[in-house]
Order: sequence, then structure tokens, then C-alpha cells
Amino acid sequence: MSTVFNFTFVPWFRSVAPYIHKHRGNTIVVGIAGEAIAAGKLEKLAQDLALIQSMGVEIVLVHGFRPQVNEQLRLKGHEAKYSHGMRITDEVALDCAQEAAGQLRYEIEAAFSQGLPNTPMAGATVRVISGNFITARPVGLMDGVDFLHSGLVRKIDTEGIQRTLDMGAMVLLSPFGFSPTGEAFNLTMEDVATSVAVALQADKLMFLTEVPGIRVDQADPESDIDTELPLADAKKMLAALPPATQPTDTAFYLQHCIRACEGGVERSHILPFAVDGALLLEIYTHDGIGTMVVDEKLESVREATMDDVSGIVALIEPFEKDGTLVKRDRTEIERDAGNYTIIEHDGVIFGCAALYPYPEARTGEMAALTVSPDTQSQGDGERLLKRIEVRAKAQGLQSIFVLTTRTMHWFIKRGFVQVSADWLPEARKRKYNWDRKSQVLVKKLG
Repeated sequence: MSTVFNFTFVPWFRSVAPYIHKHRGNTIVVGIAGEAIAAGKLEKLAQDLALIQSMGVEIVLVHGFRPQVNEQLRLKGHEAKYSHGMRITDEVALDCAQEAAGQLRYEIEAAFSQGLPNTPMAGATVRVISGNFITARPVGLMDGVDFLHSGLVRKIDTEGIQRTLDMGAMVLLSPFGFSPTGEAFNLTMEDVATSVAVALQADKLMFLTEVPGIRVDQADPESDIDTELPLADAKKMLAALPPATQPTDTAFYLQHCIRACEGGVERSHILPFAVDGALLLEIYTHDGIGTMVVDEKLESVREATMDDVSGIVALIEPFEKDGTLVKRDRTEIERDAGNYTIIEHDGVIFGCAALYPYPEARTGEMAALTVSPDTQSQGDGERLLKRIEVRAKAQGLQSIFVLTTRTMHWFIKRGFVQVSADWLPEARKRKYNWDRKSQVLVKKLG
């Protein structure tokens, strides 16, 4: 094994570990559009889902079958009919949906049974269990349109699903439901996945779709994907969008993500199935690959506790090794944990700074300002600085100062001015390392 591989693999694996711990024991509902299966993505998706399950995540998988049903209808010379973004399911369409669901269930179960050597499924034992977990009701008439055998979710057998998950099995659901009288209804994958996620109070609802996510600029199809969309902003966006009629419409999956979050699901995601490993990228990396709708910003700025010491040490250690920061012993950080402010995302610390007050001089030192390379240039340093300023003012300090050897211009741009080391408070001057020749910069607090 090459040294280059070791050098890249070890840091990468360590960076993923916090997310593995974070999601172990979580319940995730995954809705896969039928288009993903039609595009030949099933094998890789099965491998990724098996890998995620092996790391302690409970998974409910809901598949769609829109293109498969349309193909069955085409072969029978029957036209696919839609209204209000839903299929109008007549007798022929119902037969086609039942055939497509049966075929897809067979293909999905087969994909999870491939324990081939030299593949991610090698040695994996993934039990996939389906059942009559969904009670449905008819859509009925809507704006004068009779949806016939199209239905909506009426009730979820959460106890049955949870017992199956507790057995270590993956639950597979088709977009079908039955009324208490045994009548079959064609449902939508999106309604089933959202209803199940809300009923289970799942930790995540994830849609693997034809779209890459929600664009930052709706008018620009080439603009960046908005990776984190607060629920309040998502609702405003949905209110301004036209009603969705196609899966590629921005409002189509967004409306279900909003419904899930309002129903108690912590996070809902829209991911592109065209990107290999989209599920892994979204769950086990910081920024993910698609759009996540969340009830509030996941990234929080707060004061550190003793439980954060290990994360702070891991964050600043590389910067101590390259000389950017002065080395601090773990015992020192433990002693001063209350002086630190951190930026945390999903249980991982991505930024920190400490405030050491010198009340007799009405000033304080901001030390150990660090932002992870993974999130630099996103304004985290600015947020830490502002929080330190607020803390300093609350303590009655009139200024803050920093000692730096490499980032002087960053501080000057933010209102600091350079002064002589003789300016330092006497207590700090006694600890000043004259050999290091750190620049002293001061900012007055308004």
C-alpha cells in the first residue's frame, strides 16, 4: 500500500468518524425515484445503503415507479394521465402499477442479496422486509377531476415498522396502500416517504431525485446548490413558486421536505441520484451534496464545555505543528475551557477562539483563533471574532488584542491596529516570547 494512500486515507477516515458516531442509531427514510432505478443506479445505491446500515443506521426504503408504470402503459397502448402533479389511476394504470411494483420489489431484493467478493456488499447480510404497513384512502375528486384508484396515505403501522427495524432488517415499501376493505390504491413515493418519516419521527428524510437540489438563484439554472435551507426560508420560497406538476419543478420535492420538517423530522434532503455516492456524501461529509431543509441553522456558535476539549485539541493541533499557533497543553485547554468559543456543526467543532481577560488593563487577549480548512472562507472567523467582542464587552473590557505571526492583514481589515509589544498588560508582557516576534494588534470596542 502506497505512502500517498496512507497519507490521504487516514486523515479522511478520521474526519468521517464523528459523523459515523453521530448517525449511529438514527432512523433514515430514503425515497428513491423510479427514474434512478431506470437509469441503472440500483446496484450502487444498494451497496451504499448496505454500508450505511452496517454503521448502525436504521433504514426505511421507499421506491418510486413513475417511469416503470409509464412503460407498462405504453406497451399496452394506454395513455398516462396526470393532474395536480399526481397520476390519475384507472383500472389499466392500476394493473400496470401492480406489475411494476412487483418487478421492482424483486429487483431491489435481488440487489441487496449480492454478497459478491471484492465489492462493498462482500460479507454483508441485509434482510429486506416488506409488508402491508400502509393504510390508504382515495384522493377522490379534486377541482372536478376524479383520480379513481389514486390514493393518499391514511395511516402508518409504525409499531410494525419499528419492530422490523429493531430486528436489524431494512424495511422496503412500495407506493401502494390498501383501504380497510382491501381496496388497492396507487400512492406516490413522495407521500409515502414523507408520511412514514413523520410517523416514525425519523432523524432524516432523503429523496434521491432527478434534480441536484435547490438552486441559490432560482432564475439561474447554473447557480450553486443551496446546501442548507432553513425551514422558514423554504416556506417563503414555496409560497412564491407555482404549483408543482413535474418532478423537476422546484416545488415538487420541496413541499414534501417542508411537510416533513413541520411534522417533526429533524432534516429533509433533496439529492441527485446522478452523483455516485450521493447518500454517503450527504450523510458523512460537512457540506453534503444536495439541499437540506432544516428547522434551524445546524451550525451554532456557543461557549465551550469540558466535553469539547478533545474537539478543540484536534482542531488546533495541525496549526500548532506548522507554527501558526503557539502550542497549548491539553491540561491548559481543559483548565481554560470556559474561555473558549466554538463553532459546532453536527457535533463536530470547525472553529474556536479563546478570550483571556486582563481586567486591570480593561483589555483581553483573543487567542487560538482557528477555523478548519474544510470551512475556511465561509465567514466563520468573522463570526468567532464578533462573539469574542460580545463576550469582552460583557466583561467590561474596552479593547481586545491578538498576537500573530502570519495573519496580521486579516485582523487589520477588521479594525485592529498594530502596536508595540510594550503596549501589552504587564501580566501578558511577562509571558511574551521575544524570540517568536509576534505582532501585537489591538481593536478598541465601541
